[in-house]
Amino acid sequence: MTATVISPTTLRIQLLNNLLRKTLILGGQLVFTTGFRALPPQQQMALLGLMQDFDDFTADNDPYGEHDFGSVEHEGIRVFWKIDYYDQSLRYRSDDPADSTQTRRVLTVMLAEEY
Repeated sequence: MTATVISPTTLRIQLLNNLLRKTLILGGQLVFTTGFRALPPQQQMALLGLMQDFDDFTADNDPYGEHDFGSVEHEGIRVFWKIDYYDQSLRYRSDDPADSTQTRRVLTVMLAEEY
């Protein structure tokens, strides 16, 4: 088995993404789609908890090693979550997602059928 080597830049992006996903407040902002917001609060909380605990990153679901996407399911409801990188004005893509001083992360949570 060959070990995957992660560059320092990718590792920094991964750490920043994990920080936002696990804390839901540090290092970025959350966006919930209309479908996700329509779920009962208990279902939302359960799905967010599963998202925070998610650690099943593989080459198939995380090809760049950034931990920027995943999916979880609870009681038959599947949600996707995705982290995007923007400049500080939220108008353009960030030039350097590893630099938290010039990147704003946006974590979007959506129902799978909204994708």
